[in-house]
Amino acid sequence: MKHLLRLENLAVALIALGGYWATGASWTLFALLVLAPDIAILAYLFGPRLGAIGYNAAHSFIGVALLVVVGHLLDWGLALPVALVWTFHIALDRALGYGLKYASGFTETHLGPIGKAK
Repeated sequence: MKHLLRLENLAVALIALGGYWATGASWTLFALLVLAPDIAILAYLFGPRLGAIGYNAAHSFIGVALLVVVGHLLDWGLALPVALVWTFHIALDRALGYGLKYASGFTETHLGPIGKAK
């Protein structure tokens, strides 16, 4: 099952990348934003519970959906390209096995443990 989820997310990442290309947005913008969600890892400085909350907030498709809706309502042209970069990041992370985090620690995810086996 985990392999299917990872493959599915790889497909989502590739679709988001193609969608970004179709928008004609700057690849410099893509490069600047692609790792931005990982800034949320700093929440782990305040412990694993707050770390998981911060990381998961930045790595959830809910935020992407909200950005698209608000961007559309405000007629903000960059909302879609930014949302596609964010989608690409989330989906690629999940394709690589980096899932949403549990409060028990960074290496415990909804896709299983990450890192070296104990």
